[in-house]
Amino acid sequence: MSDRAGTPARPEDLIDVDEVISAYYDREPVEPVVFGTSGHRGSSLDGAFNEGHIVSIAAAIVEYRKQQGYDGELYIGRDTHALSEPAQRTAVEVFAAHEVTIRLDARNRFTPTPAVSLAILRANGAGTDAGVRVEGPGLADGVVITPSHNPPRDGGFKYNPPTGGPADSDATSWIADRANELMKDWRSIPRLPYEEARVASTSGTHDFLSAYVDDLENVIDMEAIRTAGVRIGADPMGGASVDYWGAVAERYGIDLTVVNPEVDPTWRFMTLDWDEKIRMDCSSPYAMAALRERMSGDAPFDIATGNDADADRHGIVTKDGGLMNPNHFLAVAIDYLFTHRDGWRSDAGVGKTLVSSALIDRVAADLGRTLVEVPVGFKYFVPGLLDGSLGFGGEESAGASFLRKDGTVWTTDKDGILLCLLAAEMIAVTGKTPSQLHAELVEKHSASAYARIDAPATKEEKAKLGALSPSDVTATELAGEEITDRLVDAPGNGEPIGGLKVTTKNAWFAARPSGTEDVYKIYAESFKGEEHLAEVQEAARDVVNAALNC
Repeated sequence: MSDRAGTPARPEDLIDVDEVISAYYDREPVEPVVFGTSGHRGSSLDGAFNEGHIVSIAAAIVEYRKQQGYDGELYIGRDTHALSEPAQRTAVEVFAAHEVTIRLDARNRFTPTPAVSLAILRANGAGTDAGVRVEGPGLADGVVITPSHNPPRDGGFKYNPPTGGPADSDATSWIADRANELMKDWRSIPRLPYEEARVASTSGTHDFLSAYVDDLENVIDMEAIRTAGVRIGADPMGGASVDYWGAVAERYGIDLTVVNPEVDPTWRFMTLDWDEKIRMDCSSPYAMAALRERMSGDAPFDIATGNDADADRHGIVTKDGGLMNPNHFLAVAIDYLFTHRDGWRSDAGVGKTLVSSALIDRVAADLGRTLVEVPVGFKYFVPGLLDGSLGFGGEESAGASFLRKDGTVWTTDKDGILLCLLAAEMIAVTGKTPSQLHAELVEKHSASAYARIDAPATKEEKAKLGALSPSDVTATELAGEEITDRLVDAPGNGEPIGGLKVTTKNAWFAARPSGTEDVYKIYAESFKGEEHLAEVQEAARDVVNAALNC
């Protein structure tokens, strides 16, 4: 970790916005289109996010929509990264030239990912007696132009089908493969000039902000927050939620202060993350250093919250506990929701990714709810959130969403604004902070130590790790405890996890290859303390190395 982690950014840390945007238009694509768990990401400065990429991706989406029979509105949102507006302009030019019916933000401002998800679902029938429709004519889908919490030099582009959430692997693989074919001659792809595209007969607008904010009372107890006078300090962290928080305060008359309404594509107001990069990671104590400082001493707020650039992640800061570990807040959210949402199905399950805390397992068991453990990727929660069989879906990286009060779908993509407001609802209803509620869960279920580390791996080793079988693990013990399970497929849906998870009574580890670096990631947790966690991590390296060398 750098000595400058958590300190304010200096001028030399900032991007040259003009250089980044010029590179988008002037440089030819060098890197291929690659859709990860959250779309294609990269920097124009590296030849990984340039005009050619976006022209090709947009054209591939046009073809994919035709192939699938999606002919309704395509909702388009963007965040505050410097490359997001140029990428939106490019995409609009391509979509309009191919007569796709597009809907842009009515205010020509920034749109959080959950607001796009909500718009897609409402267009497809959410809130009606018939429910969400995912087959037939007139289906809507969408695009969110964001690299999420990535540094200011990056851009991102992700596709959400009619289910409203992240596209599955079949869709993203097809779109990426086709985009890479089209990119060989991307300049020949038809486009309309932007101003002409904006006024084309198929172009229109949608009031994302009002539609989202006005609907919040159907998923969060806003009246309880108002009546209790919970004081909220909301930090958009220079991202797309900047207009939304003020609108929430005004619409519901709650005591909410937008602690930093500034939008600057350099993010000059941020504190540096662990590696001296500017990164809008609301789960990082270093990126959240300024907000944590505001909550120390005689803080003016009962709860402070942060969101990343597209507002699909949440950060929760309390007076008594500081910045909450995302795993801790997920466990608290699950425990609270399943005891305060009478409109949910009695058999609605709890969704978690396999690298999330086992405290969630214990909470779900105590609630008598089915635990649905899936691979990393929010896309795996989409079916359950759509039909109400999952009340909640959450990731250890501070992304989650849950159902409306009546047990129907809210969003099928991560919603950071929602989880922040839930923290305020908890205080209003229970009189306790989320960190106090977590302490109660720890007293009941025991405390755990959790961490993620990286270990070096060649491309060949990473490929082998992703193709392991349970029989490749010959060890019978892990850090002094008997191994109870060896997983290469997620128990919740049978999908491959792209790695390995090993469990014991009081601990577990999961190893997954990195998609961008020559390392593999080891996630580990122990309910026997920090020293035992270190033993689990060391044993995990031995288990993985033995499996790779067998």
